[in-house]
Amino acid sequence: MQPGDDRTQTHVTLTRGSLVSHYRIVELIGSGGMGEVYLAEDVELDRRVALKFLPVYVCQDAGCRARFKREAQAAAKLDHPNIVTVYEVGEHRGRPFFSMQHVEGPSLRQVALGEIVPLERILEIGIQVCDGLHAAHESGITHRDIKPSNILIDPHGRARIVDFGLASVLGTEELTKTGSTLGTVGYMSPEQVRGERVDHRTDLFSLGVVLYELTVGHSPFRAETEAATLHAITSIKPELLARFRRDVPSELQAIIDKALEKDREVRYQSAREMFVDLTRLKRERESGRAAVPAVAGAPHVPSLAVLPFANLSADKENEYFSDGLTEDIIDALTQVPGLRVMARTSSFSFRGKEQDVREIGARLNVEHILEGSVRRSGNRLRVTAQLVTASDGYHLWSQRFDREMTDVFAIQDEISQAIVEKLRVRLTGDRPLVKRRTENLAAYDLCLKARYHIYKLTQEGREAGRRYCEQAIALDPNYALAYVVLSESYQWSLYWGSTDPREAFPRAKSVALEALRLDDTIADAHSALGTVLGAGEFDWPGAEREFNRAQELNPSSTAARYDYAWCYSMYFLFPQGRVEEALTEMRRGLERDPLDPFYNSLAGYLLFASRQFEPALAQLQHTIDLDPTFFFSYWFLSLLYAREGRLDEAIAAGEKANELSRGNSITVGNLGKVYALAGRTAEARQLLEELAVRRRSTYVPACAFLFVYGSLGERNEALEWMARGIEEHDPILMSSLKMSPSFDRLRSHPAYQALLRKMNLEP
Repeated sequence: MQPGDDRTQTHVTLTRGSLVSHYRIVELIGSGGMGEVYLAEDVELDRRVALKFLPVYVCQDAGCRARFKREAQAAAKLDHPNIVTVYEVGEHRGRPFFSMQHVEGPSLRQVALGEIVPLERILEIGIQVCDGLHAAHESGITHRDIKPSNILIDPHGRARIVDFGLASVLGTEELTKTGSTLGTVGYMSPEQVRGERVDHRTDLFSLGVVLYELTVGHSPFRAETEAATLHAITSIKPELLARFRRDVPSELQAIIDKALEKDREVRYQSAREMFVDLTRLKRERESGRAAVPAVAGAPHVPSLAVLPFANLSADKENEYFSDGLTEDIIDALTQVPGLRVMARTSSFSFRGKEQDVREIGARLNVEHILEGSVRRSGNRLRVTAQLVTASDGYHLWSQRFDREMTDVFAIQDEISQAIVEKLRVRLTGDRPLVKRRTENLAAYDLCLKARYHIYKLTQEGREAGRRYCEQAIALDPNYALAYVVLSESYQWSLYWGSTDPREAFPRAKSVALEALRLDDTIADAHSALGTVLGAGEFDWPGAEREFNRAQELNPSSTAARYDYAWCYSMYFLFPQGRVEEALTEMRRGLERDPLDPFYNSLAGYLLFASRQFEPALAQLQHTIDLDPTFFFSYWFLSLLYAREGRLDEAIAAGEKANELSRGNSITVGNLGKVYALAGRTAEARQLLEELAVRRRSTYVPACAFLFVYGSLGERNEALEWMARGIEEHDPILMSSLKMSPSFDRLRSHPAYQALLRKMNLEP
């Protein structure tokens, strides 16, 4: 090869102001295994465009470059409102690129992450994508890589397909071999997997995968490995949509089934056919003629959100009581089989917001809303409650209760029983839905205060919550639930890095065991103990036994319980390297609590840990949109940017996390890490010194030091702090050690392998 033939030497970094032909670079807006995308200005036509550069390995193949040019020129002839327009194709210093219309809007992946997409919106998107595909197929162009990240949503809500012609250049074999994500593999057709020649019907299979994922929140072919995914695509029939979402019409199930046929001769033969079926279903739903159950004979599952009851007491401090009464009703209703109840955080996110019940119902994807108010004066209570239909605000039931405080449990049970009756949910037995866990109302009141303060997610709130729990236990030493809440408060402190785990884990275990001694039927007590056994003692079989028992005792509640899903995911599954299972559990939590920033940010971190960087970025940006003040989102975003080499953005996100956390030791350590990676060594060492000073007077997690030393390249010091963290049972380090990309540079070291074995984990 002659020196001038080495195309890799042309791979230069483009920065703001760089000129590519008649385009001036503004910024990098996307990158991955399929190339980089830049926002640019067309200096001749005075418009903004997107420039897509192919990966370096494409530049080295003259045939591939020529094929790309032909395909891009063909795509440029397409003129359709559901296709992003390609303007021209060219080369810059030997590297192929094409310019295309810049769409101001998110990808479908960003829109769908963490959200339950309404069925009407799914049909709209399917119809629009089919329309665009039909136009392309009529012109002889097959996309070959239909997936959510290749479908943009413009400011008018219209779906726009991008990247026509690119997949045909890379080919089926390349898609499985390059740095593209598992998501791309997950959308391939059976004929692509088998390496056969493909035609336009491959796009219809991929669209079927997209519609399935939009409907239930995960792929029909989800699996732990790429090989297992490819096997599922060619050999396994997807599970019915009704298993995950009961409001799916049977017609939509039939459409997706036909799109996902393994045999392309049985599949939809044209995008027009699929367009017609989706359009017919949309019109039937609008006229009210569409069938609801996705499976013949399958029962319809009613859904409900319980909004926080308004505190109408003269003393505004009584909000803890109205919140607690609401939470007890939520907990009671989640135990009813055949009823889907939205979890606390999402329902409580509407507190104080003047939003119509129809908007709330659409946002949470529920059919009914329960709202009410509480007025407390001395020992007297006045509770009002009303059940409304979310679609039109129609009142199904309302009642006022004027009672003594001693009747608080009876009031909660009567409200819960009325909801069950009005929604025609079948109950087994005649037992009360609300359990009286204590006869001491003062102890109950203190436990409500404890939960209220713990949910503030602050160190002060957690400390106040523990004090109230201890006071409740002093009044009633047999109050099992107070011990459970106390155990959970220690777990929260551990994950926030504010309590020494050598003290917190034994205390959490002690009170969890006491709760189980008093009442071993409380599911939350078993999950609390499971957390301690796994993260605190590295007893993974014991932890699994307790988590399984929690699920057996209350299978409906575990999907909705705030502590169960994140503890099971982050303290049990993830430390063992079971990332896909952890993601599945986190998504189960999000189905019941889609607006919770903690769950959403953890889902982003798990995507990052599984090397799905593009979906991780979209998930974390979605979380920031939900709550711009939640520091975890910026912390995880900083990790992702650092891993991608986007250091300015990593620093900005790290500084934001540190500001919002008010200098939490973990975010200080993370900021030192990104400073070190960016060459700002003096600032990194200054933060190390700050952490060392803190550690002399209070607990500072070892991971904070590890972050900085690892990025400074001081491997021995990093490994020393890693060992110290495992000795101290630092839960953040323990949970991420095996799988986090942040530790890739240390993973091959024998000391690292030995530490995994010390945690009873296989390297």
